[in-house]
Amino acid sequence: MLKRRIIVALFIVLAIAGIGRSGFADMLINGAGATFPYPIYSKWFDVYAKENPGIKFNYQSIGSGGGIRMLSNRTVDVGASDAPMTNQQLADAPGKILHFPSVMGAVVLAYNLPGFSGTLRLTGPVIADIYAGKITKWDDDQIKALNPGGAIPSQDIVVCHRSDGSGTSYIFTDYLSKVSPSWASDPGKGTAVKWPAGLGGKGNEGVTALIQQTPGAIGYIELIYALNNKIPFAQIQNKAGNWVTASLAGVTAAAASSARDMPSDFRVSITNAPGADAYPISSFTWLLVYQKQTNKDVGEQIKKFLGWAMTEGQTLAPALQYAPLPAEVVQKETAQIQEIQVP
Repeated sequence: MLKRRIIVALFIVLAIAGIGRSGFADMLINGAGATFPYPIYSKWFDVYAKENPGIKFNYQSIGSGGGIRMLSNRTVDVGASDAPMTNQQLADAPGKILHFPSVMGAVVLAYNLPGFSGTLRLTGPVIADIYAGKITKWDDDQIKALNPGGAIPSQDIVVCHRSDGSGTSYIFTDYLSKVSPSWASDPGKGTAVKWPAGLGGKGNEGVTALIQQTPGAIGYIELIYALNNKIPFAQIQNKAGNWVTASLAGVTAAAASSARDMPSDFRVSITNAPGADAYPISSFTWLLVYQKQTNKDVGEQIKKFLGWAMTEGQTLAPALQYAPLPAEVVQKETAQIQEIQVP
Protein backbone atom coordinates (compact mmCIF):
# COMPACT_ATOMS: atom_id res chain seq x y z
CA MET A 1 0.00 0.00 0.00
CA LEU A 2 2.84 2.37 0.90
CA LYS A 3 4.54 1.65 -2.42
CA ARG A 4 1.33 2.44 -4.29
CA ARG A 5 0.98 5.76 -2.47
CA ILE A 6 4.55 6.67 -3.34
CA ILE A 7 3.92 5.92 -7.03
CA VAL A 8 0.73 8.02 -7.04
CA ALA A 9 2.50 10.91 -5.32
CA LEU A 10 5.38 10.75 -7.80
CA PHE A 11 2.94 10.78 -10.71
CA ILE A 12 1.28 13.93 -9.35
CA VAL A 13 4.62 15.68 -8.93
CA LEU A 14 5.66 14.79 -12.46
CA ALA A 15 2.34 16.01 -13.83
CA ILE A 16 2.67 19.35 -12.05
CA ALA A 17 6.25 19.79 -13.20
CA GLY A 18 5.38 18.91 -16.77
CA ILE A 19 8.10 16.24 -16.96
CA GLY A 20 7.47 13.63 -19.59
CA ARG A 21 5.31 15.90 -21.70
CA SER A 22 6.37 17.83 -24.80
CA GLY A 23 8.75 20.72 -24.11
CA PHE A 24 6.15 23.45 -24.50
CA ALA A 25 3.10 21.64 -23.11
CA ASP A 26 0.39 23.90 -21.73
CA MET A 27 2.42 27.03 -22.47
CA LEU A 28 0.42 30.26 -22.53
CA ILE A 29 1.65 33.18 -24.64
CA ASN A 30 -0.02 36.47 -23.78
CA GLY A 31 -0.52 39.23 -26.33
CA ALA A 32 -2.49 42.45 -26.59
CA GLY A 33 -3.06 45.33 -28.95
CA ALA A 34 -4.51 46.21 -32.33
CA THR A 35 -8.09 45.43 -33.30
CA PHE A 36 -7.26 46.02 -36.99
CA PRO A 37 -5.57 42.57 -37.43
CA TYR A 38 -7.64 40.77 -34.79
CA PRO A 39 -9.50 38.54 -37.30
CA ILE A 40 -6.29 37.19 -38.85
CA TYR A 41 -4.50 36.89 -35.50
CA SER A 42 -7.41 34.88 -34.10
CA LYS A 43 -7.18 32.56 -37.09
CA TRP A 44 -3.42 32.22 -36.73
CA PHE A 45 -3.57 31.44 -33.03
CA ASP A 46 -6.25 28.82 -33.56
CA VAL A 47 -4.47 27.06 -36.44
CA TYR A 48 -1.04 27.26 -34.80
CA ALA A 49 -2.35 25.85 -31.51
CA LYS A 50 -3.89 22.90 -33.35
CA GLU A 51 -0.61 22.22 -35.15
CA ASN A 52 1.34 22.60 -31.88
CA PRO A 53 -0.69 20.94 -29.10
CA GLY A 54 -0.12 22.50 -25.71
CA ILE A 55 0.54 26.00 -27.03
CA LYS A 56 -2.18 28.48 -26.11
CA PHE A 57 -2.53 32.16 -26.97
CA ASN A 58 -4.38 34.78 -24.98
CA TYR A 59 -4.80 37.90 -27.12
CA GLN A 60 -6.61 40.99 -25.85
CA SER A 61 -8.00 43.11 -28.70
CA ILE A 62 -7.73 46.44 -26.86
CA GLY A 63 -6.24 48.79 -29.46
CA SER A 64 -2.69 49.58 -30.48
CA GLY A 65 -2.14 52.08 -27.68
CA GLY A 66 -3.04 49.50 -25.06
CA GLY A 67 -0.85 46.89 -26.70
CA ILE A 68 2.19 49.17 -26.70
CA ARG A 69 1.53 50.14 -23.09
CA MET A 70 1.18 46.53 -21.89
CA LEU A 71 4.29 45.38 -23.74
CA SER A 72 6.25 48.34 -22.38
CA ASN A 73 5.13 47.34 -18.88
CA ARG A 74 6.11 43.72 -19.64
CA THR A 75 2.62 42.48 -18.78
CA VAL A 76 2.35 40.63 -22.11
CA ASP A 77 4.81 38.62 -24.18
CA VAL A 78 3.81 40.11 -27.55
CA GLY A 79 2.36 43.50 -28.44
CA ALA A 80 0.48 44.41 -31.60
CA SER A 81 0.11 47.80 -33.25
CA ASP A 82 -0.97 49.33 -36.54
CA ALA A 83 1.23 52.32 -35.71
CA PRO A 84 4.97 51.85 -35.40
CA MET A 85 6.24 52.83 -31.98
CA THR A 86 7.68 56.32 -31.74
CA ASN A 87 11.30 57.00 -30.90
CA GLN A 88 10.22 58.18 -27.46
CA GLN A 89 8.15 55.05 -26.81
CA LEU A 90 11.10 52.87 -27.82
CA ALA A 91 13.46 54.86 -25.60
CA ASP A 92 11.10 54.57 -22.61
CA ALA A 93 10.75 50.77 -22.92
CA PRO A 94 12.86 48.65 -20.53
CA GLY A 95 14.57 46.88 -23.42
CA LYS A 96 14.97 46.97 -27.19
CA ILE A 97 11.72 46.19 -29.02
CA LEU A 98 11.68 44.73 -32.52
CA HIS A 99 8.95 45.46 -35.09
CA PHE A 100 7.71 42.59 -37.25
CA PRO A 101 5.25 43.47 -40.04
CA SER A 102 2.67 40.66 -39.98
CA VAL A 103 0.20 41.38 -42.81
CA MET A 104 -1.13 44.40 -44.72
CA GLY A 105 -4.64 45.75 -44.72
CA ALA A 106 -6.94 48.55 -45.81
CA VAL A 107 -8.91 51.10 -43.81
CA VAL A 108 -12.18 52.04 -45.49
CA LEU A 109 -14.68 54.88 -45.10
CA ALA A 110 -17.90 53.01 -44.34
CA TYR A 111 -21.23 54.80 -44.31
CA ASN A 112 -24.91 54.47 -43.50
CA LEU A 113 -26.78 56.61 -45.98
CA PRO A 114 -30.45 55.59 -46.37
CA GLY A 115 -31.83 56.40 -49.80
CA PHE A 116 -28.46 56.32 -51.56
CA SER A 117 -27.94 53.24 -53.71
CA GLY A 118 -24.78 54.07 -55.61
CA THR A 119 -21.13 53.79 -54.61
CA LEU A 120 -19.99 56.90 -52.81
CA ARG A 121 -16.84 58.64 -54.05
CA LEU A 122 -14.67 60.76 -51.78
CA THR A 123 -11.33 62.50 -52.06
CA GLY A 124 -8.80 62.90 -49.26
CA PRO A 125 -9.40 66.66 -48.80
CA VAL A 126 -13.18 66.15 -48.63
CA ILE A 127 -12.76 63.37 -46.06
CA ALA A 128 -10.53 65.68 -44.01
CA ASP A 129 -13.14 68.45 -44.15
CA ILE A 130 -15.86 66.03 -43.05
CA TYR A 131 -13.81 64.93 -40.04
CA ALA A 132 -12.87 68.53 -39.29
CA GLY A 133 -16.56 69.43 -39.08
CA LYS A 134 -16.34 71.74 -42.10
CA ILE A 135 -18.66 69.62 -44.25
CA THR A 136 -21.74 68.69 -42.23
CA LYS A 137 -24.37 67.71 -44.81
CA TRP A 138 -24.31 64.76 -47.20
CA ASP A 139 -25.64 66.93 -50.04
CA ASP A 140 -22.81 69.43 -49.65
CA ASP A 141 -21.74 70.79 -53.04
CA GLN A 142 -18.28 69.22 -52.74
CA ILE A 143 -19.73 65.74 -52.19
CA LYS A 144 -22.31 66.20 -54.95
CA ALA A 145 -19.60 67.26 -57.39
CA LEU A 146 -17.75 63.97 -56.77
CA ASN A 147 -20.93 61.96 -57.26
CA PRO A 148 -22.72 63.36 -60.32
CA GLY A 149 -26.03 61.70 -60.99
CA GLY A 150 -26.15 60.18 -57.52
CA ALA A 151 -29.22 60.87 -55.43
CA ILE A 152 -27.40 62.22 -52.38
CA PRO A 153 -29.96 62.83 -49.62
CA SER A 154 -30.06 66.03 -47.60
CA GLN A 155 -29.03 64.58 -44.27
CA ASP A 156 -26.69 65.51 -41.45
CA ILE A 157 -23.33 63.73 -41.48
CA VAL A 158 -22.57 61.90 -38.24
CA VAL A 159 -18.81 61.44 -37.95
CA CYS A 160 -17.67 58.26 -36.16
CA HIS A 161 -14.15 57.76 -34.86
CA ARG A 162 -12.23 55.71 -32.32
CA SER A 163 -12.46 56.59 -28.63
CA ASP A 164 -9.42 54.50 -27.64
CA GLY A 165 -5.75 54.65 -28.52
CA SER A 166 -5.86 53.13 -31.96
CA GLY A 167 -3.50 52.11 -34.73
CA THR A 168 -6.43 52.33 -37.14
CA SER A 169 -6.73 55.99 -36.12
CA TYR A 170 -3.01 56.40 -36.73
CA ILE A 171 -3.32 54.99 -40.26
CA PHE A 172 -6.33 57.20 -40.99
CA THR A 173 -4.87 60.42 -39.55
CA ASP A 174 -1.50 59.69 -41.17
CA TYR A 175 -3.35 59.60 -44.49
CA LEU A 176 -5.32 62.79 -43.74
CA SER A 177 -2.11 64.59 -42.77
CA LYS A 178 -0.65 63.77 -46.19
CA VAL A 179 -3.64 64.99 -48.21
CA SER A 180 -4.73 67.98 -46.12
CA PRO A 181 -2.28 70.65 -44.93
CA SER A 182 -4.85 72.01 -42.50
CA TRP A 183 -5.35 68.58 -40.95
CA ALA A 184 -1.58 68.08 -40.73
CA SER A 185 -1.37 71.32 -38.77
CA ASP A 186 -4.20 70.42 -36.39
CA PRO A 187 -5.17 67.87 -35.15
CA GLY A 188 -2.38 66.00 -36.98
CA LYS A 189 -1.67 62.28 -36.80
CA GLY A 190 -1.50 59.85 -33.92
CA THR A 191 -3.09 56.85 -32.24
CA ALA A 192 -5.21 59.36 -30.31
CA VAL A 193 -5.99 62.88 -31.52
CA LYS A 194 -8.39 65.59 -30.43
CA TRP A 195 -11.27 64.96 -32.82
CA PRO A 196 -13.02 68.17 -33.93
CA ALA A 197 -16.37 66.42 -34.26
CA GLY A 198 -18.25 63.16 -33.99
CA LEU A 199 -19.00 60.10 -31.88
CA GLY A 200 -16.39 57.73 -30.47
CA GLY A 201 -16.50 53.95 -30.45
CA LYS A 202 -14.10 51.47 -28.86
CA GLY A 203 -12.23 49.29 -31.30
CA ASN A 204 -13.08 48.58 -34.93
CA GLU A 205 -16.03 46.67 -33.48
CA GLY A 206 -17.35 49.74 -31.68
CA VAL A 207 -17.08 52.06 -34.68
CA THR A 208 -18.71 49.42 -36.88
CA ALA A 209 -21.65 49.25 -34.48
CA LEU A 210 -21.99 53.04 -34.44
CA ILE A 211 -22.16 53.17 -38.23
CA GLN A 212 -24.77 50.41 -38.37
CA GLN A 213 -26.95 52.05 -35.74
CA THR A 214 -26.73 55.66 -36.92
CA PRO A 215 -28.39 56.92 -40.12
CA GLY A 216 -26.12 59.46 -41.81
CA ALA A 217 -23.01 58.00 -40.20
CA ILE A 218 -19.53 57.74 -41.70
CA GLY A 219 -16.60 56.00 -40.02
CA TYR A 220 -13.19 54.50 -40.71
CA ILE A 221 -12.84 50.76 -40.08
CA GLU A 222 -10.72 47.89 -41.30
CA LEU A 223 -11.94 46.31 -44.54
CA ILE A 224 -12.93 42.93 -43.08
CA TYR A 225 -15.28 44.61 -40.59
CA ALA A 226 -17.13 46.35 -43.44
CA LEU A 227 -17.35 43.17 -45.52
CA ASN A 228 -18.42 40.91 -42.66
CA ASN A 229 -21.15 43.36 -41.64
CA LYS A 230 -22.19 44.16 -45.23
CA ILE A 231 -21.64 47.89 -44.77
CA PRO A 232 -20.99 49.92 -47.95
CA PHE A 233 -17.74 51.87 -48.17
CA ALA A 234 -16.48 54.64 -50.41
CA GLN A 235 -14.23 54.63 -53.42
CA ILE A 236 -11.31 56.96 -52.78
CA GLN A 237 -9.22 58.92 -55.25
CA ASN A 238 -5.59 57.89 -54.94
CA LYS A 239 -2.40 59.89 -55.41
CA ALA A 240 -2.40 59.10 -59.15
CA GLY A 241 -5.91 60.58 -59.47
CA ASN A 242 -7.65 57.23 -59.98
CA TRP A 243 -10.76 56.05 -58.16
CA VAL A 244 -9.90 52.94 -56.17
CA THR A 245 -12.01 50.50 -54.19
CA ALA A 246 -10.24 48.86 -51.26
CA SER A 247 -8.91 45.43 -52.23
CA LEU A 248 -5.96 43.13 -51.62
CA ALA A 249 -4.53 44.12 -54.99
CA GLY A 250 -4.76 47.80 -54.08
CA VAL A 251 -3.00 47.23 -50.75
CA THR A 252 -0.27 45.19 -52.43
CA ALA A 253 0.22 47.96 -54.98
CA ALA A 254 0.54 50.51 -52.18
CA ALA A 255 3.34 48.49 -50.59
CA ALA A 256 5.30 47.92 -53.79
CA SER A 257 7.72 50.82 -53.52
CA SER A 258 8.18 50.57 -49.75
CA ALA A 259 8.90 46.84 -49.89
CA ARG A 260 11.98 47.47 -52.01
CA ASP A 261 13.30 50.19 -49.70
CA MET A 262 12.13 48.89 -46.34
CA PRO A 263 14.03 50.54 -43.45
CA SER A 264 15.98 48.18 -41.23
CA ASP A 265 13.60 48.69 -38.29
CA PHE A 266 10.50 48.09 -40.48
CA ARG A 267 8.82 51.32 -39.34
CA VAL A 268 7.32 52.63 -42.56
CA SER A 269 4.11 54.28 -43.80
CA ILE A 270 2.41 53.28 -47.07
CA THR A 271 -0.56 55.65 -46.92
CA ASN A 272 -1.15 57.81 -50.03
CA ALA A 273 1.43 55.72 -51.87
CA PRO A 274 2.27 56.27 -55.54
CA GLY A 275 0.97 53.91 -58.21
CA ALA A 276 -2.01 53.77 -60.52
CA ASP A 277 -3.70 50.98 -58.56
CA ALA A 278 -2.54 51.82 -55.03
CA TYR A 279 -5.29 52.03 -52.41
CA PRO A 280 -4.45 55.19 -50.44
CA ILE A 281 -5.37 54.12 -46.87
CA SER A 282 -3.25 50.99 -46.67
CA SER A 283 -0.84 49.91 -43.98
CA PHE A 284 1.35 47.22 -42.55
CA THR A 285 0.45 46.06 -39.05
CA TRP A 286 3.17 45.00 -36.63
CA LEU A 287 3.85 42.39 -33.97
CA LEU A 288 6.18 43.75 -31.28
CA VAL A 289 8.58 41.66 -29.20
CA TYR A 290 11.57 42.30 -26.98
CA GLN A 291 14.87 41.46 -28.58
CA LYS A 292 16.11 40.05 -25.27
CA GLN A 293 13.63 37.54 -23.91
CA THR A 294 13.47 36.76 -20.19
CA ASN A 295 11.98 33.26 -20.43
CA LYS A 296 13.80 30.67 -22.55
CA ASP A 297 10.79 28.53 -23.45
CA VAL A 298 8.52 31.48 -24.23
CA GLY A 299 11.25 33.19 -26.24
CA GLU A 300 11.93 30.09 -28.33
CA GLN A 301 8.22 29.62 -28.99
CA ILE A 302 7.80 33.27 -30.03
CA LYS A 303 10.61 32.83 -32.56
CA LYS A 304 9.00 29.66 -33.87
CA PHE A 305 5.58 31.30 -34.15
CA LEU A 306 6.95 34.36 -35.97
CA GLY A 307 8.67 32.10 -38.49
CA TRP A 308 5.39 30.25 -39.04
CA ALA A 309 3.38 33.48 -39.34
CA MET A 310 5.73 34.88 -41.99
CA THR A 311 5.44 31.73 -44.12
CA GLU A 312 2.51 29.34 -43.64
CA GLY A 313 0.47 31.99 -41.85
CA GLN A 314 0.57 34.27 -44.88
CA THR A 315 -1.48 31.77 -46.88
CA LEU A 316 -4.41 32.32 -44.48
CA ALA A 317 -4.48 36.10 -44.95
CA PRO A 318 -6.36 36.60 -48.27
CA ALA A 319 -9.49 34.76 -47.10
CA LEU A 320 -9.81 37.39 -44.35
CA GLN A 321 -9.09 40.32 -46.71
CA TYR A 322 -5.51 40.92 -45.60
CA ALA A 323 -2.71 41.14 -48.14
CA PRO A 324 0.26 38.80 -47.62
CA LEU A 325 3.65 40.36 -47.04
CA PRO A 326 5.92 41.03 -50.04
CA ALA A 327 8.65 38.39 -50.43
CA GLU A 328 11.38 40.99 -49.86
CA VAL A 329 9.89 41.88 -46.47
CA VAL A 330 9.55 38.23 -45.42
CA GLN A 331 13.20 37.63 -46.26
CA LYS A 332 14.34 40.57 -44.13
CA GLU A 333 12.08 39.59 -41.24
CA THR A 334 13.35 36.03 -41.27
CA ALA A 335 16.82 37.40 -40.66
CA GLN A 336 15.54 39.63 -37.84
CA ILE A 337 13.89 36.69 -36.06
CA GLN A 338 17.40 35.33 -35.45
CA GLU A 339 18.22 38.54 -33.56
CA ILE A 340 15.79 37.58 -30.79
CA GLN A 341 17.89 36.46 -27.85
CA VAL A 342 16.75 33.81 -25.37
CA PRO A 343 18.39 32.99 -22.01
